[in-house]
Amino acid sequence: MKHVIIGAGAAGISAAKTIRKFQPKDEIVIISADDAVYSRCMLHNYISGERDEKGISFINDKFFAKNNIRWINGKTVKDIDTTNKVVKFTNGAESFGKLLIASGSESTKMPLLQSQNPKNALNLRHLHDAKAIKEIGKEAKNIVIIGAGLVGLDAAYALLDMGKKPIIVDMADSILSLNLDSYAASVYQQKFEEAGCTFKLGCKINHADNDATGDISSLALDSGEKLACDLVIVAVGSQPAVDFLAADLSVDNYLSTNIKDIYAAGDVTGLSAIWPNAVKQGEVAAKNMCGIPTIYDDKFALKNTINYFGLPSLSVGEVEANEGEQIQKDRNKYKKVILRDNHVVGVVLQGDIAHSGFWQYLIKNKVDISHVNSSVFNLSFADFYGVQENGEYQWAT
Repeated sequence: MKHVIIGAGAAGISAAKTIRKFQPKDEIVIISADDAVYSRCMLHNYISGERDEKGISFINDKFFAKNNIRWINGKTVKDIDTTNKVVKFTNGAESFGKLLIASGSESTKMPLLQSQNPKNALNLRHLHDAKAIKEIGKEAKNIVIIGAGLVGLDAAYALLDMGKKPIIVDMADSILSLNLDSYAASVYQQKFEEAGCTFKLGCKINHADNDATGDISSLALDSGEKLACDLVIVAVGSQPAVDFLAADLSVDNYLSTNIKDIYAAGDVTGLSAIWPNAVKQGEVAAKNMCGIPTIYDDKFALKNTINYFGLPSLSVGEVEANEGEQIQKDRNKYKKVILRDNHVVGVVLQGDIAHSGFWQYLIKNKVDISHVNSSVFNLSFADFYGVQENGEYQWAT
């Protein structure tokens, strides 16, 4: 059997490893637009100079040779001929027996900034983006980041290490609005401000001014303020990288698409946007490609782990609620649990994220906690176990 994988990210590499494990003699081909294998989560470390290109890779130099995988890199997939089972890419084509689409995601574009094809308006999604930001950032004096989510703050964190003082613009009233509640986010905002960042929150970009070369020279906010800029980083979201598909992509519980012998994993599925889930999806899809029926049942993806300035935070499930919130905090730690109908539906931890797996289990499995009389902050696995006749402990459902 010949397995072709589109994408050399977390899902694609995980799938390749799994196929090789179960089918030692099958042919494996990976096609990727990138020329290198790297962790997108570490691109800011490359920008700051903390790591080089090799330092952000998550495979060793001999991975492809050791696993007998043919890697076609630097090629963009253009089309999939599903009838003849052929993947068409830049200046080439590859037939397949089984196909995995693990092409990841692309940054959301802002048409307002693209009208004159400026060279100084960049995203942060690929290694070539990080290289361009690092190069232009060396000389840039006025840097504006649009988006105060994880990608935008990663960029800001790296630029601070370069001695820059970026301005961050976001329509939301608080930073990290999809990841943390307003209190936990405000702690990070204060730390970024103390390090040199300026935030313009609750603002939209109304207009972009371009210089004679087409580059963006300033941005006008809806507040009337104008921000000078010689580097703009756009971090306003992402969408699946599936321009080569004629129809929307969807998968079943086996990560199989509606087309026979074609599977999908990672960001393209819309099931998850975090690394561990992409790895797991790649593994599950690969097992099914190898004829080992495996269901992907870990669709709970609302987990975020964050660490800036040595302060760790973690959220699982909902982060804000109109009622049912219980909060415990002191000078160094913050905990919030959201309860609804005797179930934990969300938790935010900052400063101390130990035992987060416990909270994730309660939320993911919708465990009823009505029988527990102690404070929600004193809950532990012991509250949900009962001694059986054979002396073994079993989770109480």
